Amino acid sequence: MLGINGGELLLLVLIGIIVIGPERMPEYARQFREWVVRGRDMVNDGKEQFKSEVGSDVDWKQLDPRQYDPRRIVKEALAEPTAAQRASATSAPAGTATGAAAAGVASASAPGSTAVPPAPFDDEAT
Repeated sequence: MLGINGGELLLLVLIGIIVIGPERMPEYARQFREWVVRGRDMVNDGKEQFKSEVGSDVDWKQLDPRQYDPRRIVKEALAEPTAAQRASATSAPAGTATGAAAAGVASASAPGSTAVPPAPFDDEAT
């Protein structure tokens, strides 16, 4: 309790009785009790309001800010594409715009390879 052991608490109560006086001590004890009850009620009301606004089925692990490690995020962003991404990139014909763009993206993200530039735009053909 606030880092106070039993002996220190007894000493504080004795000093309080001497300073405040025995005739005013019950009044101050009553006021202290009211403050504690009001504080406890405020905390309980805050908890109830939080539960009603957020809900009781919150996944706190998903909201933990410690999971956002910039090193991990960059590492995942620069990682080699998955097999499904490579398969979808190679399944499109190379002559189409999406096939060329997909091939450029796939080769650009593969480590140690160079990106294939997209075909130049021919404005006379259209």
